[in-house]
Amino acid sequence: MSGRAFEGHRPELDPSAWVAPGAELVGRIRLAAGSSVWYGAVLRADGADLVVGPRSNVQDGCVVHADLGAGVALGEHVTVGHRAVLHNCTVGDRVLVGMGAVVLNRARIGSDVIIGAGAVVAEDVEVPSGSLVLGVPGRVRRELTDEERARVLDNARSYVELARRHAAEAPPP
Repeated sequence: MSGRAFEGHRPELDPSAWVAPGAELVGRIRLAAGSSVWYGAVLRADGADLVVGPRSNVQDGCVVHADLGAGVALGEHVTVGHRAVLHNCTVGDRVLVGMGAVVLNRARIGSDVIIGAGAVVAEDVEVPSGSLVLGVPGRVRRELTDEERARVLDNARSYVELARRHAAEAPPP
């Protein structure tokens, strides 16, 4: 893990957070309890705060960027799937951002949401809680089922355990 300061701001990690080797964290970043950032992810906060909430995970190859004073805030039990891109947006609790999805400036994602793989949430879009978003541009297709809501939470919880196992296998240098 590379944690770099930018203009006097250095990433702050809760002792129970885990960052994989090869992930890059730059600037005004806060990782909450039980959160994780995976291999090859880049989190850059060089103009605003970037907060990863409790028990949330940012998976391999993601790019999360906070600039222009807007910032990024991820709630609790959020999963950001492999190669997703988040830019100056807010994400509620119990959200799955699918692999390769893009969430753009000032988008606001409610709680209990799935953003499908490859979907693009445009600038200034507000996604209501309980929604399934698919497509380019991303559109609300329907409400989540109780089973889908449970799977989102289970997925985030599984990454807390997986991060613990990775940390035990290869402690930081």
